[in-house]
Amino acid sequence: MERSQLRKRIFARHSESSFLELALEIFQYQFENNSFYRSFVEGCKVDPKKVKELNEIPFLPVELFKSNEIKTGEFQPEAIFTSSTTTGSISSKHFIRDLELYEESFMRSFIHFYGDPSDYVFLALLPSYLERSGSSLIYMMEKLISESTDLRSGFFLNEFDKLNNLLVQLKSENKKVVLVGVTYALLDFVEKHSINFPELIVMETGGMKGKRKEMVRDEVHEILKPAFGVLSIHSEYGMTELLSQAYSKGHGIFETPPWMRILVREMNDPLNIAALGRSGAINIIDLANLDSCAFIATQDLGKLVNDTAFEVIGRFDYSDIRGCNLMVE
Repeated sequence: MERSQLRKRIFARHSESSFLELALEIFQYQFENNSFYRSFVEGCKVDPKKVKELNEIPFLPVELFKSNEIKTGEFQPEAIFTSSTTTGSISSKHFIRDLELYEESFMRSFIHFYGDPSDYVFLALLPSYLERSGSSLIYMMEKLISESTDLRSGFFLNEFDKLNNLLVQLKSENKKVVLVGVTYALLDFVEKHSINFPELIVMETGGMKGKRKEMVRDEVHEILKPAFGVLSIHSEYGMTELLSQAYSKGHGIFETPPWMRILVREMNDPLNIAALGRSGAINIIDLANLDSCAFIATQDLGKLVNDTAFEVIGRFDYSDIRGCNLMVE
């Protein structure tokens, strides 16, 4: 199967059978054209010709993006997205062959969950992302801001007073507003300002980035909700190694777009998939990851709520890659 043919089908209206069919075709395509992933699959002792179900596909541990070039096919990347890091740690690198594919993914996803981005004012409070290069989140927000018809959409570094004044003004004008913020910056903001803006969509992207002590999501949301006068806090679930995002409109329950699926693997047996409602580690199928790897084993803990919804309940860290013997230098 050629890349162009697979590319055309990623964002189709998927039934369970059509999603399975395309996922298996992309798995075969990546096995044949991604030498690193092929070595990983072979290390897992999996015969790709015998793979018939999603749970039989080997999922690549996300931490391997830190020390390896995960590319399907030969290409010069249009961009290289990098993850944020703490001191002394190594960043992940995602080599992007086709920025148009990324743009189509996040635009379609936003429209799927929230409607036309031109209807919104986007305010981005993302200081730790702005202060470095290579952020896929900054790229996404730049494009969403450019789609807004309101010229007041934009980024804020640590300009809390300016942001608060603008929120007050936008509330008085009955504007549809999305405030996207890294968790620690939203907490910093509400220590200085509060506003009763029930229609405001406050969307946290997660993470303290070493700026504040770690907190569980519910604890963060219980601080933010009264400070903004909203009933719920929205969340975006994405990562450098993915081209798609899941969204939560409250209560920590995330929904995936049609070209994305979540499987939960058993903690003590990572080649086994956990039953619905049972906690485990999150595996992600992102069909938009056509040029890297569409099958990612994350370090997030969670559980499936139903076929398209999941909950993130924490993270785990370990130094050894378990489950498959990876013989790749």
